[in-house]
Amino acid sequence: MIKKISKNDINECVKLIRESFSTVAEEFGLTVDNSPRFTAFATTEERLIWHLNVEQRPMYAFFCDGKIVGYYSLLLQDNSEIELNNLCVHPDYRHKGIGEKLVKHAFDVARELGRNKMNIGIVEENILLRKWYEDLGFVHTGTKKYNFFAFTCGFMERIL
Repeated sequence: MIKKISKNDINECVKLIRESFSTVAEEFGLTVDNSPRFTAFATTEERLIWHLNVEQRPMYAFFCDGKIVGYYSLLLQDNSEIELNNLCVHPDYRHKGIGEKLVKHAFDVARELGRNKMNIGIVEENILLRKWYEDLGFVHTGTKKYNFFAFTCGFMERIL
């Protein structure tokens, strides 16, 4: 079941995000030293509380037996677009369709908010993830290399 999260869920969401993104970090050799801003290392309770209360990002979680096993947030952009952030599924719950359900839920929420395009950033070297997003209708739009990441950022978008 997908539900909007509250401040009471933040701690569990931070733990989930860190655990989920740590598998990507391990796969691609990312560390605090070579990628200090990577989600697995940079996500904190304070940061998510800021997203929820100050930026007022819509934040949702997938609950299974009362436990949060999937998560995403949306960042409203000034140009009628929206950015999908921190989409993740706990490693023990992957390959069960939860990620796809979360993305499709995000599409619905974005449309309800009057947005016509969704953007996302990914680890460009993660070919399987890029293909997964392409299968959901996203189109690759470019890349950028940042000095605080040991990977290339890939950018994708989907018209809603």
